[in-house]
Amino acid sequence: MDQGTTSTRAIVFDHSGRIVAGGQLEHQQILPRAGWVEHDPNEILHNTGEVIAQALAKADLRANDLAAVGITNQRETVVVWDKHTGEPVHNAIVWQDTRTQRIVDELGGAQGPGRYRETTGLPLATYFSGPKVKWILDNVDGTRARAEAGDLLFGNTDSWLLWNMTGGASGGLHVTDVTNASRTLLMDLHTLEWDGDVAAEMGIPTSMLPRIRSSAEVYGTGHDDSGVPGVPIAGILGDQQAATFGQACFETGDAKNTYGTGNFMLLNTGAEAISSENGLLTTVAYRIGDNAPVYALEGSIAVTGSLVQWLRDNLGLIETAAEVEELAATVPDNGGAYFVPAFSGLFAPYWRPDARGALVGLTRYVGKGHLARATLESTAYQTREVLEAMNADSGVELTELRVDGGMVGNEMLMQFQADILGVDVVRPQVSETTALGAASAAGIAVGFWSGEQDVIDNWAEGRRWSPTLDADERERLYRNWKKAVTRTFDWVDEDTRR
Repeated sequence: MDQGTTSTRAIVFDHSGRIVAGGQLEHQQILPRAGWVEHDPNEILHNTGEVIAQALAKADLRANDLAAVGITNQRETVVVWDKHTGEPVHNAIVWQDTRTQRIVDELGGAQGPGRYRETTGLPLATYFSGPKVKWILDNVDGTRARAEAGDLLFGNTDSWLLWNMTGGASGGLHVTDVTNASRTLLMDLHTLEWDGDVAAEMGIPTSMLPRIRSSAEVYGTGHDDSGVPGVPIAGILGDQQAATFGQACFETGDAKNTYGTGNFMLLNTGAEAISSENGLLTTVAYRIGDNAPVYALEGSIAVTGSLVQWLRDNLGLIETAAEVEELAATVPDNGGAYFVPAFSGLFAPYWRPDARGALVGLTRYVGKGHLARATLESTAYQTREVLEAMNADSGVELTELRVDGGMVGNEMLMQFQADILGVDVVRPQVSETTALGAASAAGIAVGFWSGEQDVIDNWAEGRRWSPTLDADERERLYRNWKKAVTRTFDWVDEDTRR
């Protein structure tokens, strides 16, 4: 089960790690105000049942043919619900949402965004779950009293699905895994337990929080109406950690980059939780059963694939996301235009909530083809910024980058990515590595696969892109991009925070 930002998918994998069948449904993006992004948790739950049925029907399988179910999910997207009725008290607040900026500023106080970094590995930012929970308790009538009475539960969408799939109000399991917990701003990165002091400072009763478990173990079995009755649910990984797992990045120094709604690059740092000096996040990569946790550095970019969606839905420049490549190919270069999509501020490596999107370098020569090209190129430039931060933190220069996600089918983007990085970009044969990672964790937990080596053996290179751009031209383009980024700073202040 891959519960993502724009859609929910169910994919069946065989023992060789190949896709047997899948189902997918998009859900509504609810945008009540500028900077606010919500989803309907019940729509997501309904779609989950539908896509399970689609996948099983296409594969001509029944639920009891499955060895196990793994769940991967959009991280930091918050659901708060009543444990007695199963009804959400508010729409899910999505990871891209910026409404909690004032809460974040107040929590930081004189210590600023780094107040909880030593404990949680994260800066105070609107990105993470904790401040969103606080916003709901502060702004939705009656919820704080209900939470303090022990009647409300909180979770990222993994917990919401698991609770419902294992019985809901009739005994559903309230559980999350270490990777999702590490994205809440509430977990101690070293003890892998909730930090009661941080929760108290955010005004979040610990009774709301799910139990933290490993990423690969049997949590329970599917309830009768779950779509997978009696099947062990045995793996949970946040989407980017799941992609890291599916890309077989099990050795210290291995890295992958996922191109989805946003972009997320993770570097395996092994048993060491490295504190970043260059704007990256310290997070849990995965934990298998009782084994020691494996940590990672992460560079999170808020807007990449969703910028293509914006061209489609907001501007009507294209009718389908795939058309952006064709439109971009009508021009030989970006015509001097650079698009910095700071719609939710800038994430790594800047962490500038005051930034907003900017399209710069415009002349009358620039047309829609250049705008399409600037849209794709922005993803590659942002990835280089994160890669440079990773090289600086780790002290190791990456020689190639493994890539996955929806945008890696865009040949123009992948070639430009190799060109602007100056290193090879490698796509696996199975590009659905997020779902594969969750399936692999669940399969390992039940013995369907014997361990990480089976995942390594199943991974195979599908396509490789090598740099072709002249080094001087590479640096000229990147220098102009960096100049464009500075034009987005300091846009939001008290008069424009609406």
